[in-house]
Amino acid sequence: MPSHGMPGELTKVGRDGSVILADRQLHLDALKLVGSQLILLHHFSAYGPMADAVAEIAPGTTRWLFDYARMAVQIFLVVGGFLAVQGLNSVAQSEGKVLLAIGRRYLRLVLPFMAALLFAVFSASLSRYWLSADFVPAAPSTGQVVAHALLLHGILGQASLSAGIWYVAIDFQLFAGLALLLWGGQRSKRPWLAPALVLGIVAASLFGFNRDEAWDNWAPYFFGAYGLGVLVYWIRQRSRPWSMLVLLGGLVLLALFVDFRTRIALALAVALLLAMAPRGRLASQGLPAWLVRATQILGRSSYALFLLHFPVLMLVSALYVSLGWSGPGPAMTGLALGWTASVVLGLAFERWVERPLARLQLA
Repeated sequence: MPSHGMPGELTKVGRDGSVILADRQLHLDALKLVGSQLILLHHFSAYGPMADAVAEIAPGTTRWLFDYARMAVQIFLVVGGFLAVQGLNSVAQSEGKVLLAIGRRYLRLVLPFMAALLFAVFSASLSRYWLSADFVPAAPSTGQVVAHALLLHGILGQASLSAGIWYVAIDFQLFAGLALLLWGGQRSKRPWLAPALVLGIVAASLFGFNRDEAWDNWAPYFFGAYGLGVLVYWIRQRSRPWSMLVLLGGLVLLALFVDFRTRIALALAVALLLAMAPRGRLASQGLPAWLVRATQILGRSSYALFLLHFPVLMLVSALYVSLGWSGPGPAMTGLALGWTASVVLGLAFERWVERPLARLQLA
């Protein structure tokens, strides 16, 4: 998802409240790279005739990707909270700055989101000539477009114009909610209040909201994972963090004892990784320069890959059908083509669309 920075690096605060990296944290880029690739593989294994064909020769692999790769969203939730709190710490003392940061976050998410949706609508319209499949969205109505632009498509029950894009709306809800929590804590002049509020909502999510799928269009359902990232960032700033980390881990383990959820176990694992990760350049010491650079580039383009891979899948599926291909071999070729095209387009989109749009900020 959108990039941010961390303490211990050469950074500056961006106008959207995020932190701009001069020396990127490798483990964060690696997590975003892995997460975005797993989400891509989940969708490639779940939708279209190529997925059905590959399932004939690799049913176990496709079933695993369908059931478990989607849980990689927990990576983005934990990392998102970990990064968001850093920029918000610098603006939470002012109501005006907090509202401005929320507005900038909205633009940071929605401008590339809507640009990618144009591609998705085009891809769907072209694919419908060859594919008659449920996974290809119908032509959008005006109401759908407006709902997506306002990031209300899930809440309003509008059919999604691309797969997985519910996350964009949830990311914005979580960021806005955290911003308001931090502002409320700062305004109270009680330094402990903001962490207490975050911890309380994390507990409410883990023991309540996250166990009820009726809440899955709202931030409280996901705040357990997102708030773990926030709390781990604060814990890392303490001189003796281990006792607080043990208590936080104990809270999550108790929630898992009450109702075991693999996705929450994964969120805990990511949070612990962030808590123990080395700072600054230590994360990349001993690694080949090409691997470090590739991880940074692919991690930076993870949001673009997330937005674009499903429209690419629709187009490649339509090509597969139009050429009369069938069977696992051609399907594997088609999926490899789709993966390559998704990565290349993601890199180009991040460089030529997402990055320039990020400069369009509120005054």
